[in-house]
Amino acid sequence: MFTLKKTEGKARLGEFKTVHGTVQTPAFMNVATCGAIKGGVSAVDLKNIHCQVMLCNTYHLHVRTGDELIRRLGGLHRFTGWQGPILTDSGGFQVFSLSSLRSIAEEGVTFQSHIDGKRIFMGPEQSIQIQSNLGSTIAMAFDECVENPAEHSYSKQSCERTVRWLKRCKAEMQRLNAQPGTVNPNQLLFGINQGCTFKDLRQEHMKQIAELDLDGYAIGGLAVGEPAEVMYEMIEAVEPFAPKNKIRYLMGVGTPVNILEAVNRGVDLFDCVMPSRNARHGHLFTSQGVINLNNEKYAEDLSPIDEACSCPVCRQFSRAYLRHLLKAKELLYHRLSVLHNLYFYNQLMADIRLALTEDRFESFKNEQIVKLGRRI
Repeated sequence: MFTLKKTEGKARLGEFKTVHGTVQTPAFMNVATCGAIKGGVSAVDLKNIHCQVMLCNTYHLHVRTGDELIRRLGGLHRFTGWQGPILTDSGGFQVFSLSSLRSIAEEGVTFQSHIDGKRIFMGPEQSIQIQSNLGSTIAMAFDECVENPAEHSYSKQSCERTVRWLKRCKAEMQRLNAQPGTVNPNQLLFGINQGCTFKDLRQEHMKQIAELDLDGYAIGGLAVGEPAEVMYEMIEAVEPFAPKNKIRYLMGVGTPVNILEAVNRGVDLFDCVMPSRNARHGHLFTSQGVINLNNEKYAEDLSPIDEACSCPVCRQFSRAYLRHLLKAKELLYHRLSVLHNLYFYNQLMADIRLALTEDRFESFKNEQIVKLGRRI
């Protein structure tokens, strides 16, 4: 259940109660695609860096390890050791990204595994069944992710199909949650708003899925190459039609600036691989902007990544040492850099929540956007 505690403009302070714990929002979900953060970061580490929600991927866990095995082992929480909320993506984005390896029908999608070429069918029921086996806190509805740009006519057909699929997802979840032996009989369902970059399709689609009274609503199909301003326009177009009493999730976003701008437009929940992926390539987020450890100027820099950061890495290690690890291709570099970037994102969300609590989000946002968008 989502409780809206306070607003400042369209920005929202809230909390989301689940069977696996309460999430303070706005919040950033740390992406553990296959049940672990790339970079050697465990569930124990996530707790220590103030992560609230872990995100795992349905497609990847289905084709590698297998959801049936994870079910027999007690579900993702027992399997990974993470006891907080877990959101599982439906697998739709991954399936539809295999454009040369899949075919779409009303029943669902037939595609080839990127691992062994095995042909797999996934429709709304199959996606929900896999997520039920995983026992996640929140399951995402199976949707069609249309390439951007796309024709208006095809995008409209896709939105209509996604509504039909969403109804099937809801019915299947209700059936599975009522069965004895279900890993998590309190599993929640989020629907996904689509419509490419067409305002009319986005708005109509949100109106239709809002009628289904789901546990939360996501905005999908953005942050896939369109300019940031277009993404913001789509959020603004959809926001008036998103239920005010339900949590709102912007999928796959994004940079710290993107997050601040989206919170300002009424979004509560985010996820992105950016903090971990960028860290592994030497790009670290700080309170003054982004640093690139590949630069020679950091070779003799004994200061921490960020003087203002309280993460375990900044308390113990220097930029010079981390640069050495990066250049030496030491695995320890991946772990330390990813820990820092994830801590930074989680702390940014805590700072946003504090600013909302103290009625100063607007000034906080304007100040942070100037700093966090810089490369230093």
